[in-house]
Amino acid sequence: MVAKSRLDQLPSALQAAVAERRLLKVIAGLTNFDAAAVERISQAAGQGGADLIDVACDPALVRRAAEASHLPICVSAVEPELFPAAVAAGAAMVEIGNYDAFYPQGRIFDAAEVLELTRRTRALLPQVVLSVTVPHVLPLDQQEQLAVDLVAAGADIIQTEGGTSAKPFSAGTLGLIEKAAPTLAAAHAISRALLAAGCEAPVLCASGLSAVTLPLAIAAGAAGVGVGSAVNRLADPLAMVAVVRGLREALGSGLAVGVAAGATVAG
Repeated sequence: MVAKSRLDQLPSALQAAVAERRLLKVIAGLTNFDAAAVERISQAAGQGGADLIDVACDPALVRRAAEASHLPICVSAVEPELFPAAVAAGAAMVEIGNYDAFYPQGRIFDAAEVLELTRRTRALLPQVVLSVTVPHVLPLDQQEQLAVDLVAAGADIIQTEGGTSAKPFSAGTLGLIEKAAPTLAAAHAISRALLAAGCEAPVLCASGLSAVTLPLAIAAGAAGVGVGSAVNRLADPLAMVAVVRGLREALGSGLAVGVAAGATVAG
């Protein structure tokens, strides 16, 4: 119930998006400190109907993203000591991960390190909502156990990843589904494990998603989704807004189907 009380501190619209399993988070990038680019992404997120913008952990970026988007801000980092200044600047929540930017460098996060980062963050910020990404490099059974352990250590939200490990070999819609398969599998496995353990922490499905696969994420058990490269790789602001609107529509239109399919999957 401690986690629930922290989630209750989020803006009411954000709470509703989680409760109704339709949260759309636009990710600017954990290593993206380009203020102008973050502002463009944030504007598109706000205009396109997103619920949350996720930016690198920097107080100036928090303020700029908030002004541009008029949305709650989540900051991402893998250094807990960076979080308090960003929260003081107005961030509504903090997130450990995701780790996609580190894998090309050969940097791997194991379960013990992620747990330690979680404990350090919770000690620094006992009342702030904390999302933690489960590394996709772990086997699924270890991802399930880590998710349960993370909630016990103080995580309020669990996020999945997997886009960097996917190797789609098909074009079109089939390729988009292949790209999302690892994070969808993690969302399904982790959401079931949390439910079985009596954990009420919502799951966000992120990394490798598109408008095609957002409804599948909800069907897999996620309460929301995080989308980065589908938006932040674009240079044209109008194209960014159009993509976010498409994501919003896909998530909304897939909600009823997702809930029904989720009940089938869980049965």
